[in-house]
Amino acid sequence: MATNMSNKAILCVDDEKMILDCLRMQLKHAFGNDYIYEFAQNVEKAMALINLFNDEGIILEVIISDWLMPGIKGDDFLIEIHRSNPDTLKIILSGQIDSYSIERIKKNGSLYKHISKPWTYEELIGTIKEGLSDKV
Repeated sequence: MATNMSNKAILCVDDEKMILDCLRMQLKHAFGNDYIYEFAQNVEKAMALINLFNDEGIILEVIISDWLMPGIKGDDFLIEIHRSNPDTLKIILSGQIDSYSIERIKKNGSLYKHISKPWTYEELIGTIKEGLSDKV
């Protein structure tokens, strides 16, 4: 994990490296050193990072997850994350999710918002800023 002065993290989970690279660039551009940024290409790595955050007292402020991933769908993943991190802002970034899954995460996982792929920088960053200001 990269060293950083912040004790707040943003975690992005997507099985496509190109998506993660784009998110990394956009998040760092928008938020600079305000957060620790971590990226996982699968749910197993994401869970390991979340456990590490919890062990080190790092607050998982935002999780951005794809829906259609190998192994586990994003709705099941975010519902599971909600149990241990109910205050984390949860965003699904997917072009393939169905309305049933969106409603399921809203009800059981406190989904903040669904953003469709392809997304715009303004939509992504605006959603995160809006969601974080709503939490305060």
